[in-house]
Amino acid sequence: MKRQNHTVVSEFFFQGFSSFHEHKLTLFVVFLTLYVLTLTGNVIIVIIISIDHHLHTPMYFFLSMLSTSETMYTLVIVPQMLSSLIEPGRPISLAGCGTQMFFFITLAINNCFLLTAMGYDRYVAICKPLRYTVIMNKKVCSQLVWGACSIGLLVAIIQVFAVFRLPFCDKEVAHYFCDIRPVMKLSCADTNLHDIINFIVSSLVIVVPMGLVFISYVLIISTILKIASTKGQRKAFATCASHLTVVIVHYGCASIAYLKPESENTRDQDQLISVTYTVFTPLLNPVVYTLRNKDVKDALRRAIRQKPLA
Repeated sequence: MKRQNHTVVSEFFFQGFSSFHEHKLTLFVVFLTLYVLTLTGNVIIVIIISIDHHLHTPMYFFLSMLSTSETMYTLVIVPQMLSSLIEPGRPISLAGCGTQMFFFITLAINNCFLLTAMGYDRYVAICKPLRYTVIMNKKVCSQLVWGACSIGLLVAIIQVFAVFRLPFCDKEVAHYFCDIRPVMKLSCADTNLHDIINFIVSSLVIVVPMGLVFISYVLIISTILKIASTKGQRKAFATCASHLTVVIVHYGCASIAYLKPESENTRDQDQLISVTYTVFTPLLNPVVYTLRNKDVKDALRRAIRQKPLA
């Protein structure tokens, strides 16, 4: 039964990592290090792609957009996490919580659909190579990016509006940022309908892009297997390996976090999953695309040696 008597709540407090209080210094150092590496890696990718004309292709255009989105994504969440480790119990206003939730949802969904756009780009490059430059022109690439962003914005507006129309009677968020489920648990009202709607929306924004990427790779693998030479097959697989690695980790973490039954894990386990997709996954993007991608590594070498890019 939800409580009916409640006072007006004007701010929230994060429980953060209260279960790991004795390890807060270690956690702070680890998270700060990963945060700096993530920001540095993604910013380097964006700069390298913008200054090196060898990387001015649809594939790297999408990669730069993903890196930009991942950078903003970490800026929305990680500073709050670090602050809660240094100063536990620091409040956040309802407006601040709503703002954080809005940008988190927008950027998370944007990342999902950007990965889908990258999958489509790889499908066209491998399955329709002769028409690649015609199909993946600048207008189409821009439309795919704006489409991903627009879906994120629309879903974020709807979900944030729905959550913050609820009356709240508790102030302590059992999390380290304003995610939808932990905030809804503070409501005095019956949230069963909101929970169902949230699950449906989460399913659509995870399963639909994941399904589209899966279809793309079924067609890609089918085409690659028809290539006569083993060298040609390896080269085709190599162009997809980095993207496929990021896709598996990204959608895997998102599915575990948002599509599992709510009562399946403890709060500590939920936080561990959340740390994976808010701290580790954004770092995966620069790591995979710099260590496994020959074009990006070559561009980095050219930039370091200060060779002319023309």
